[in-house]
Amino acid sequence: MKAFHAAVYRLVRQVPRGRVVTYGQVAALLGYPRAARAVGQAMRLCPPSLPWHRVVNARGGISVRGNVGSMLTQRIMLEQEGVRVRRGRVALGSYRWSGGRRGRPVRLAALERL
Repeated sequence: MKAFHAAVYRLVRQVPRGRVVTYGQVAALLGYPRAARAVGQAMRLCPPSLPWHRVVNARGGISVRGNVGSMLTQRIMLEQEGVRVRRGRVALGSYRWSGGRRGRPVRLAALERL
């Protein structure tokens, strides 16, 4: 597993029930504010035990995937935690996690160019 992916997974595990984070927010908390796509790649490969459903796009939306069923699953899981999803979006002003404590920056040569 890549060190960056492991750092993403550690951070996403800290997101409490009923809260969401964006891909860009995860990247910024890790010290790489321009690595949102790398976070998306990590989330695509995440272990099933990770609360992956708490990560949404920059507009608070459930990101489009090849597997439409996982989009519905994400919505259901968020709603079960009390997160209101309307028209495929979450009100970030109400449900965004502030990231209580900042993640440690991960130094990876490939990401230094971002």
